[in-house]
Amino acid sequence: MLVNGVELCVETFGSSADPAVLLIHGACASMLWWETELCASLAARGRYVIRYDNRDTGLSVSYPPGSPGYALSDLVLDAVGILDALGVERAHVVGRSMSGAIALALGVEHAARVASLTFVATTTGDPGLPEMTPEFLEASSAEASSDVENIVSALRAYAGASPYFDEAAVRALAVEDVARTVNIQSAMTNHFCMEFDAPRGGGFGDVVAPTLVVHGAIDPVYPLAHGEALRDAVPGASLLVLDSVGHDLPRAVWPLFVDALVVHTST
Repeated sequence: MLVNGVELCVETFGSSADPAVLLIHGACASMLWWETELCASLAARGRYVIRYDNRDTGLSVSYPPGSPGYALSDLVLDAVGILDALGVERAHVVGRSMSGAIALALGVEHAARVASLTFVATTTGDPGLPEMTPEFLEASSAEASSDVENIVSALRAYAGASPYFDEAAVRALAVEDVARTVNIQSAMTNHFCMEFDAPRGGGFGDVVAPTLVVHGAIDPVYPLAHGEALRDAVPGASLLVLDSVGHDLPRAVWPLFVDALVVHTST
């Protein structure tokens, strides 16, 4: 799909007559990490689910490693362009990890297009919040033998001490992701190189859309205080804490997550 002047890979689930839910994943992650079964279960509950490969992930446009030809503001306009291309006037936007910044910019700069916001495993970025755990930093610094093993190792570290980490399922998705990605080195690096230049016209306190914050109780990347701070920063926001969950969204909590999202997107 040609969106905002570039090719983006987009997939939908369910009927376009249902309320639209736009799923935006975090740094380095293609749409595959919004798992097909999760998207299908949400569509079965009466939602038009949209997932896509951000620039430099999956089958979308790719740039040389270390030289992304875009900034965060471009990724925000990509999301708006996808809604335009699909004929969606307003969507329930779900931003995960790094893409919480994209969701925030949509909520502030394109409020008329946003029916609700959901922030998953993300942060306000306030300097006083707890840092990444030493265990995560140690685990995430380990070198892996291949692109697949690198992804599996990273996601194991993101899960932290969670008992829900499913290595076999993660490995299968990693194999699929590496096989379909235009340039895996660009996918693993370029989101960390781009300029974070959005939102330009406000912050969390300016969000007017109904907001749900979803956060793992044992997130090693953004400890729970980050989710609590985000809830407090957005007027009227609520917080769903996922017990025994790290910086991921494991299959074991999908029913809870889907239930909460269906309720949140019913308004």
